[in-house]
Amino acid sequence: MSRILFSILLLTLTYNLALGSFDPIDVIIGVLVATVLVFGFRRFLFGDQTPSPPGLLRRLVAFGPFLVALTIDILRGTWLMITVILGIKPLTQPGIVSIPIANRTPTGVAVSALCTTLSPGTFLIDVDWEKGVFLLHAIDASNPDEVRETHQHFYDRYQRHVFP
Repeated sequence: MSRILFSILLLTLTYNLALGSFDPIDVIIGVLVATVLVFGFRRFLFGDQTPSPPGLLRRLVAFGPFLVALTIDILRGTWLMITVILGIKPLTQPGIVSIPIANRTPTGVAVSALCTTLSPGTFLIDVDWEKGVFLLHAIDASNPDEVRETHQHFYDRYQRHVFP
């Protein structure tokens, strides 16, 4: 671990010397660039003695689309709440929907719950590990299968590649 930190320090120092600036923002950028380089080329730099974490670069690349999809989901939820509050869309059937945990890890369940709660109109009520579901309250639960399908699609398409 000390070799990794030392490598990050040297690369950051090299970056800042080449840039000719030790401004705090430049140092932070240098640390970020050095960290990505060291972990991206970890196996090449240090051999098989320090195996690389599984798919770190893949997860970093997949984070962008995940963040965009989450932002779009938040905007959709905001629009739904605006239409309900202004009376444009009637509040017909709010309710609780059970979403299968399926192959989510505990971290994946936590991230799914956080993403769900960030989007207006839905929030996490409980995680039932024994039944393998988490319970959400949805402002529009008139079609529970559609709510389940939407959450599973988000997980399969975007979240699974970053937070499985």
